Amino acid sequence: MSTNKAFIQPLDRVAIALILLLSLLIGFLIMQGDVVTARVRDFSWQNQQIGAENLAFTLTFSRPMDTKSVEDNLKIYPDDVEGKFSWAGRRMVYTLKSPATYGINYQVKLQGAKDKFSSIEGKNRVIQPFTGSFRTRDRIISYIGADPENQGQLILYNLTQGQLKVLTPKDLIVMDFKPFPDGDRILFSARSSKSQDLLSAQLYTVTTGIAGESGQAQPAGKVDLTLDNKDYQNLKFDLSPDGETIVVQRGNKANPGDFGLWFMPATSDKSEEKPTPKRLQSQPGGDFIITPDSKAVAVAQGQGAAILPIQGDANKPLDFLPQFGLVQAFSKDGSQAAMVKFNTDYTRDLFLVTNQGIQKPLLKTPGSIIDCQFYPAPASSTLYCLLTQLISQAEYVEQPYVVAIDLKTGAQKPLLVLPIDQRNVQMSISPDGSSLLFDQVKPQTNASPSSANTLTTDDGEAIASSSLWFMPLLPIDDAAINSIRPEKLPLVGFHPRWLP
Repeated sequence: MSTNKAFIQPLDRVAIALILLLSLLIGFLIMQGDVVTARVRDFSWQNQQIGAENLAFTLTFSRPMDTKSVEDNLKIYPDDVEGKFSWAGRRMVYTLKSPATYGINYQVKLQGAKDKFSSIEGKNRVIQPFTGSFRTRDRIISYIGADPENQGQLILYNLTQGQLKVLTPKDLIVMDFKPFPDGDRILFSARSSKSQDLLSAQLYTVTTGIAGESGQAQPAGKVDLTLDNKDYQNLKFDLSPDGETIVVQRGNKANPGDFGLWFMPATSDKSEEKPTPKRLQSQPGGDFIITPDSKAVAVAQGQGAAILPIQGDANKPLDFLPQFGLVQAFSKDGSQAAMVKFNTDYTRDLFLVTNQGIQKPLLKTPGSIIDCQFYPAPASSTLYCLLTQLISQAEYVEQPYVVAIDLKTGAQKPLLVLPIDQRNVQMSISPDGSSLLFDQVKPQTNASPSSANTLTTDDGEAIASSSLWFMPLLPIDDAAINSIRPEKLPLVGFHPRWLP
């Protein structure tokens, strides 16, 4: 007997029950309102290692946030790194006022912040607690060894880990060097340990064992020839801030009166082809420095300072400043420069020159202006200078000292006075702006270089020994700055430089 009666299958009962349950849950959620907890979806520096060039991180949230509650509750440990906030929807950007201190593991914590709608709805919904972490690069210095064991060799010393590496072989006497921006390689000039000719330098690169952009480190001490001295003498050189271009002052061996600036790409060690230098078609010049944008070179030329394009017609300067004879330094963002004016009464004036056309005198000295370096923040307000004061006019005896200059007020704060008649002092400001590194060279008394591997200063004076010194830096307006004293490092060397 047939029937049309419909039967409800067990599977249908389960489906109906699930539909009813989901309907009840949806209704319950609608009655409760939006209760999704706010949280940090992404932290741009999570588990990363950053350097002085990294000045901003971002936090991306799952919900629109009460911006003030986020700004009030965001904490950075162990240093309270000062910065400013900016917002674009659910994305917050924190821009550091100055680079984070090197050699530190940082934590970024946020708890107690509220989402944007909690106060409107009269509810106290707070963000899911967040902890992020990042670390800064190790504090690493490089210098030329002056002890018998490592004489003339390029050395790397990791202050954070207390590790020392000798990078170059004994058959090369290093004369000058410039680290690449990633710290993975160093460009250096060197002569053979068998030659006493100071004009026989060739350019090389050497790996440091530090990971670059690729994240993979090459073994330390791999030396490659970059530019030989077959037809030209390599006098001075500079490496562009982006690490892409080398500018070299060269002299023609066959024609001593023919010298000028050449430029070439700074290729990576993986390149199979050696770069070819090209002549910068311009008038001969003196001291030079590549501009922060890596596109031009500032050179002492004639009775002034010229800014010449590296690519293009260098006979048409981008700018020419006839009243200045030397560009000492540029600020990190290129908006300011420290320039020297040589006066007819043999005094020197130091000026702050900006890209807005402002020329502000900072100091006048009868001594020398050896070096100046800006504090490494984008818009720096402090300039550190290594100067000399004239002790004896008749014998021209000078005493070097380091001074910090407040660029806003012009106030000067002497930091350090060095022994009399040590003109060959070299200084270097750390990339995070926290420390000053300098050397104290002891010359050989009544002696001239006696062998090919004898070390000499830039003035050709034979070096007996040299010590390296480290001094913390504080903001120029900090009262404790006067109580800071330098510390002698257990290293024997000269020409110290911080790695970026």
